Amino acid sequence: MQLALAALSAFLLSLFFTACVRAAARHYGVVAKPRKDRWHQKPTAMLGGVGIYLAFAVAFALFAPPAPKAYAILAFGTFIFVAGFIDDLVQIKPYTKLSLQLIAAAGIVHFGVKLPWSSYETLNDIVTIFWLVAITNAINLLDNMDGLAGGVSLIACVAMIIGFVANGQPAEAMLVCLLAGALLGFLVYNFHPASIFMGDCGSMFLGLTVGATALLNDYSRTFNLAAVLLTPVLIFLIPIFDMGFVTVTRKFYGRPVSQGGRDHTSHRLVALGMSERNAVLMLWLIAAASGALGLYVRVINVHVALLLVLTFALTILFFGLHLGKVRIHQPDSPDVSNRFVNVLVEFSYKKRIFEVLLDLMLISLAYFASFLFRFGGDLSLEHFNIFVLTLPAVLVIQQIALLAGGVYRGMWRYFSVADVIVMGRSTVAAAVLSAFVVNLMTGGVRGANGVFVLDALILLALICASRLSFRMLGTLISDRQRAAHPEATPALIYGAGDGGEWLLRELANNAEHRYRVVGFLDDDPMKVGKIIRGCRIYAPGDAPRLVERHGVRDVLVSSGSIPAERLRSLRSRGVHLLRMRVSFEDETLTVDAQAATEDSRLSAFAVEPPGEALGVTERRAQQRTPG
Repeated sequence: MQLALAALSAFLLSLFFTACVRAAARHYGVVAKPRKDRWHQKPTAMLGGVGIYLAFAVAFALFAPPAPKAYAILAFGTFIFVAGFIDDLVQIKPYTKLSLQLIAAAGIVHFGVKLPWSSYETLNDIVTIFWLVAITNAINLLDNMDGLAGGVSLIACVAMIIGFVANGQPAEAMLVCLLAGALLGFLVYNFHPASIFMGDCGSMFLGLTVGATALLNDYSRTFNLAAVLLTPVLIFLIPIFDMGFVTVTRKFYGRPVSQGGRDHTSHRLVALGMSERNAVLMLWLIAAASGALGLYVRVINVHVALLLVLTFALTILFFGLHLGKVRIHQPDSPDVSNRFVNVLVEFSYKKRIFEVLLDLMLISLAYFASFLFRFGGDLSLEHFNIFVLTLPAVLVIQQIALLAGGVYRGMWRYFSVADVIVMGRSTVAAAVLSAFVVNLMTGGVRGANGVFVLDALILLALICASRLSFRMLGTLISDRQRAAHPEATPALIYGAGDGGEWLLRELANNAEHRYRVVGFLDDDPMKVGKIIRGCRIYAPGDAPRLVERHGVRDVLVSSGSIPAERLRSLRSRGVHLLRMRVSFEDETLTVDAQAATEDSRLSAFAVEPPGEALGVTERRAQQRTPG
């Protein structure tokens, strides 16, 4: 009850102070003006962090119980708040800000706010200072879209409150409740469309305060120390991920990390077609899932915790790789897509190194998960030692089996059922060979064969999911960017048969065609209303309505039997009719789009598959104009 009253008081104070600060900032012209390297589009009041700080400080004086560590956090939080306030007004140089952050972090560590990361006190101090400075800058960088930094920080506070209450630490829970209330009041004004920004005074204060508060856990009351050490990282996963992502990409381009830009995680989600609000809500959701995992790993055994954390980390890695493929435009570069990740992906397709490294991780994860599931989620020392002893042999055997089975001959972009069959054969062979070798190494352990049955199933699921995710999100990225491209041409495909489906797939896989297919037309009434690859099938009589609604300029004709009167009706509306013809000669698959009227444009697409006609897994497309 007291925690709720304290949070409510901080919330009301924040509403009042933030409104006052917003009015003062507008009156005195302390506003963030739109710039090419910033996201907002209109002048917006600054110094929202003043409202957060004042609400927290006043509520702290009213409700916080006496605690030396809490006083230290407030004192040095005030120090960094003042530094951020000055920076908002006169722009402190980056190295000066870093020096001030180091001083604040060292002061907090001096008063005993740290976790036993290792058995060496000096190392613990250094790691804790690094942690505090990193989280301070991570929250500062995350403040790039309305409600993002404040919302993620609020979610982190909620996770910490639950952890402190469950751990029997009411004083620490009170401290976080006050901060959560202050943040919630600020978010009323900061959520999209924001009327005030927190500025560096708010983001730096938040980063240092929540980063230090996360270290107040009494690890002696928890189930295992390893989980406690992972919990702060999981609670702040989104700020850490975004900071790492931006740091790598900006360093690769030779741009200062402290410089503003539209290359953050949130900006890339918007580039995928999300609204600004939905992009923020999605990152909130990931932060909530990560925070929940951070709490859950504290109450389960260390082996299950390790499996869950590794699986979640691998998922976030894939998330980052997919975001890296999104094209981002910067004012100082005509096309800033994540070149580092693109180079990595392109290199992986040529040399397969990335696939091999990824599969080594998946093999390890599947093998460990198989042990856990087979032995009830709680490995004995004997079983864990067997896992460690046999893992190197299993890695080598299964990697060779995947290579010999043909898993690396396909392209992820064209992942299909045929690839699943290849992977299924390979993973079964890998499990059988591994079982044989492990039995020889260990002399036969009771229940070990069941491990490899599970291993084959889990490894197949993981490998298929990894390939399928690249195809699904790659198609999504291509479709979104093609639809958003100013030269994308709305089009209909006439004929919802095999040729029409193939044509839609070809257009989806090759963004240079720049067609945005809005649907199919087909004469078969049994097909009308159904959906092919996300595109609805319409009756030919719906064509005039679709042309008017979507601005269709081209109809791609994939069928050879279309009544002439229907073609004339479409031509009368100014629609270009392009008849699609597919041929396969000299190992070259050709799709010709020949205009049905003399004034329509001519174009053709030449596709070169590696040997087979329509059942190919690799192909290279280019667009040419016939003479």
